[in-house]
Amino acid sequence: MKLAEMRQMLTDQGIQLTKSLGQNFLHEEKVVAKIAAAGELTKADKVLEIGPGLGPLTELLLAQAGEVLAIEMDLRLVKLLRKRWSADLRIGESLDGAMQSNTPNRSSALQLIHADALKLLEREPRDWRGWKLISNMPYSVASPILVELALIEHGPERMVVTLQLEVAKRLRAKADEEDYGLLTLLVGLNYEPRTMFKISAGCFFPQPNVDSACLTLVRRAKPPLTVPQTTVFVGIVKKAFSQRRKMMAKLLRADWPEEKLAAAMVELGLSPQIRAEAVTLQQFVRLTQLLCA
Repeated sequence: MKLAEMRQMLTDQGIQLTKSLGQNFLHEEKVVAKIAAAGELTKADKVLEIGPGLGPLTELLLAQAGEVLAIEMDLRLVKLLRKRWSADLRIGESLDGAMQSNTPNRSSALQLIHADALKLLEREPRDWRGWKLISNMPYSVASPILVELALIEHGPERMVVTLQLEVAKRLRAKADEEDYGLLTLLVGLNYEPRTMFKISAGCFFPQPNVDSACLTLVRRAKPPLTVPQTTVFVGIVKKAFSQRRKMMAKLLRADWPEEKLAAAMVELGLSPQIRAEAVTLQQFVRLTQLLCA
């Protein structure tokens, strides 16, 4: 979808974009195609798209995947997309029935839900096995949505997401790097960052004030931790990064017996003076296992 087409579509529908919804639409066709290609789609795939906007990516997803479930917060755009594809529209905030294959009376490979995606995913955690997230997500909610999907027991097998460049860098960071932190660990526990490419601001309408990138995240074949251990892991890393300049051991002593914590850190070869930013994902995973034992 070219920029001129986007402008005309908005004009025809009398739609003025809302800055608070993070409406920066990707119009560069080659970039949209590259994002879809990163999903490595087949007709057997089911795709979750958050924030479809005017549907340039949706169009490619429908052509390459078996079905697409799109969640859009702006009802004006939902109605526009429904009219364009005669899609099944679910008004309200529920995933019930939308994720079930072979839904009776389904008239389209596209299903639309009018909802706040973050609130919906938080309220209705689901089994997303067999699904792929491919999305140009609103930047204001991208990080919490990724964390929500990354930490559930059965997340999407692949997530291809357009993000602020600084967020993409944080997701790919390693210990002792400037961008390494809580987001790195919460998403990185179950997902491995793969390819990334930058997207210039000129590829969006209107142009954002930040640099962007598309990042592919692939779910690890075997979860490093059990579900109960994952809950403990989240608590540990949140506490450890709550005050980045403080020694991690001092922060964790508020939640764990000092002797048990000290013994675990000795086994891992971690200095009592170490800060969280110098501890690797693998060390945090092992620390969780030791403290849960």
